[in-house]
Amino acid sequence: MDRPRDQDLWELEGAFWTSGRDGARTNTAAGAIVIFPYPSGIFQGDAIWAHPMADTGWRLIEMSDRSIVRRGAVAILAYRVQAQKNGNPIHEVLCASTWLNDAGKWVRLSHQQSPVT
Repeated sequence: MDRPRDQDLWELEGAFWTSGRDGARTNTAAGAIVIFPYPSGIFQGDAIWAHPMADTGWRLIEMSDRSIVRRGAVAILAYRVQAQKNGNPIHEVLCASTWLNDAGKWVRLSHQQSPVT
């Protein structure tokens, strides 16, 4: 099984914020679950990509307070992010993403964002 360095997983995670909707979809597992901050809610599978928050084309991101745990084919990344798009206020959330090594390809199974207040 491919076991990337922690940095490789963080690069995959960062790409979700900057790669746009289609790029993010490429590395997302079928049936994945995403939880966007209230009032948006919980989305699964193709419903994720219909939501405006799934447009991941952020132009600037800064991840901090990073933690990672790996067990076999699963890796969980937790972090704080400040993300910015043109014309929008800074989006600051705490995040957790679960990645799965699925037949040699790392795909994201879940992602949750909790607002920083």
